[in-house]
Amino acid sequence: MTDSGYFAQSRILCQPTHPRLTNVEALRRYVNRKHGLNLNDYHDLHKYSVEDYAFWMDLWEHLGIISSTPPNPKRITEPGSFPQVPNWFPGARLNFAENLLRRRDDGIAITEAGDSGVVTNYTYRELYERVRLLSNALRANGLAVGDRVAAIVTNSINAIVIATAVASLGGIFSSTATDMGAQGILDRYRQIQPKFVFAETEAFYAGKRVDLLPKAKEVILDLKAHNLRRAILLPSRISGKELSLPDVPMSSTLAEFVTSGDLREPLVFEQLPFSTPLFILYSSGTSGKPKCIVHTAGGVLLQTKKEICLALDVGRDDTLFQYTTTGWMMWTYMVTGLSAGLRLVLYDGSPFYPDVQTYLKFINDQGVSIFGTSPRFLAEVQGRGIKPCTYLVLSNYPSPQSPTVINLIFILVALGAFDSMRTMSVTGAVLTPPMFEWTHQAFGGRFHLVSTSGGTDICSAFVTGIPSLPVHSGEIQGKSLGMKVEVFDPTGNNMEHTSQAGELVCTRPHPSMPLGFWGDDLGHKFSDAYFNMYPNIWRQGDFMVVNPQTKGIMILGRSDGVLNPSGVRFGSGEIYSVLETFSGHIDDSLCVGQRRSHDQDERVILFLKLRPGKQLTPHLISEIRAAIRTGLSARHVPAYIFEVPEIPYTVNGKKIEIAVKQIISGSNLQPSGTVANPESLKLYYKYRDIEKLVGVEKAKL
Repeated sequence: MTDSGYFAQSRILCQPTHPRLTNVEALRRYVNRKHGLNLNDYHDLHKYSVEDYAFWMDLWEHLGIISSTPPNPKRITEPGSFPQVPNWFPGARLNFAENLLRRRDDGIAITEAGDSGVVTNYTYRELYERVRLLSNALRANGLAVGDRVAAIVTNSINAIVIATAVASLGGIFSSTATDMGAQGILDRYRQIQPKFVFAETEAFYAGKRVDLLPKAKEVILDLKAHNLRRAILLPSRISGKELSLPDVPMSSTLAEFVTSGDLREPLVFEQLPFSTPLFILYSSGTSGKPKCIVHTAGGVLLQTKKEICLALDVGRDDTLFQYTTTGWMMWTYMVTGLSAGLRLVLYDGSPFYPDVQTYLKFINDQGVSIFGTSPRFLAEVQGRGIKPCTYLVLSNYPSPQSPTVINLIFILVALGAFDSMRTMSVTGAVLTPPMFEWTHQAFGGRFHLVSTSGGTDICSAFVTGIPSLPVHSGEIQGKSLGMKVEVFDPTGNNMEHTSQAGELVCTRPHPSMPLGFWGDDLGHKFSDAYFNMYPNIWRQGDFMVVNPQTKGIMILGRSDGVLNPSGVRFGSGEIYSVLETFSGHIDDSLCVGQRRSHDQDERVILFLKLRPGKQLTPHLISEIRAAIRTGLSARHVPAYIFEVPEIPYTVNGKKIEIAVKQIISGSNLQPSGTVANPESLKLYYKYRDIEKLVGVEKAKL
């Protein structure tokens, strides 16, 4: 495709009102003064940031990172564990939690809410005290530097307190959302063998109470055989009731556990190296169990605070609301916002319960200035009939007692609602040019619309928003500072200047590169995941193209087999593990994503090769759907399930997922010599017109 094809709908959507007043411009001026440079704009600043490691020292100073031993400006990096992962800021000592809790006054740190309608505020002083008590209890019960602490938690004050308390002691925190099935949780936590696990006892979603005690018991008893020392059960977020598991001797309620520590001891922040492990996040490839990605305290702090303060342009008076669960990297991203002294809104529940009007009104009433959401949410709202409008005669619409969604948006825009919103950050999937246009108009057109792309792999962004530059429809504004992002062709040549799409790569190390995968001591899996195509060059697995006129970026989707419906990334291997329980019916399977040029989002398609004499009946489909939902989560359930006579394989015995994904998404590829049964690929071309297939509704989930 030519340049004009990719960027045919590109136009200036909005201009910054006061570009010189943005945080990123303040950083540019700081760098110029410090080094006697003449960097004229963001692009000059970016060029400097990827050519001189001194940039990271500049950033450290400008962001005000708290440390007991500051870095040596002459020793920013030294060789690390892997050739591709340097040891950053050797000799420096800091604590992630101390940077989060720099404020200790009565300003509101957290607003906790959900679809129950209950809203609770917590001050920085209250947050500090909760962290102090839990940190002392963890210390009294033997938590040491490097110990893992796992949590099955909602997006709540308790989740923030647990993660921060663990970080204060140098422990490693890892979390999953409460809607994940026991098998999915155990596939993750068996690998990291946590010493402590925190678990919710109940959850509320879309107006329904979910009893989590049976799942908590199953997980705790299983992890007992994997070195678990203590399980702590959390009280109900709605009623505050403490529930227990009397037949599980190693468990206790949160209230009981907190009293096991010294209630008077001050909070101590362990001063640790920059590259001390902090979080374990999970990302799946196309086979096997989820990979346990180890992120460092300094890397997460420096990179994420850079994105929040510079790309989102936040300050102490801002309110940040990122809709997320604790199982997504955006949760760890959001938590770092506390280091900027802002207010976090934690929302646990469905944005469509009791209706989307209530959710949108909540955003407006809370005075949210930075709103983080996904293209999927925006598409859902658009699909309910909302059309942008800047003028409204209220008397022409039904009474406020029963407004429709479209009326509510018209009214909010007419009354100047969303006037607190300065930035909307959209991530998790591709934001198309039409959705850029609709979103900006529907929400009033008075804010900076940011589209980003990064990943769990780096807990940050490769390409991001730039508040000092104009926004063009369909384009991510530019490359993130310090990230030397390039576009490579299959042979490893930079093709950015050609206006053609290629692989998104990062050709220079940065601080939030993970230490590696937990349990991958020799680094083979880590190297294979990111450096197998281009030696010593990080390959992210996304297709990317750069607009030579604007320098804006379009991400065209995944170039590997990772599934990404609605921005929720997971590997086909997780689906395959659930299907093993159907071995009596299923001979083989292939799970891939489909996203054609006109699709707003990627959807998951599951192909099954059945055993002789077996049929893909509605009953079997329902059983498969239920097993995936229970074992993993509702987000993992495929959109369609089809029966096929053959699954394609490579000559060395690997399922060919990427080729099938490309075929059903519209590509006319030719099979290479690595395909053992090339004729089988022809079976999948008909699924690119999936809606026209006879009987498709019988297979739709």
